[in-house]
Amino acid sequence: MSKLQGEKLGLRENETNRLISIYPYEVKGTDAEIEKKVKDWFYKQGCANEDVLLNAYVDILKDQEID
Repeated sequence: MSKLQGEKLGLRENETNRLISIYPYEVKGTDAEIEKKVKDWFYKQGCANEDVLLNAYVDILKDQEID
């Protein structure tokens, strides 16, 4: 089972760990499939997000970040 499956996810900035965006959907699959879904979703929000994705990673959100 993947560590990301069934969790609330978001994108964080590599250097600062700052939350960039919260992924609004539940996802299933392997970690690699989930990361691709989240990043593809973020890219579709705006093509300029391509540059942001170069320095971002998918992470599990803390409860206080979701509310």
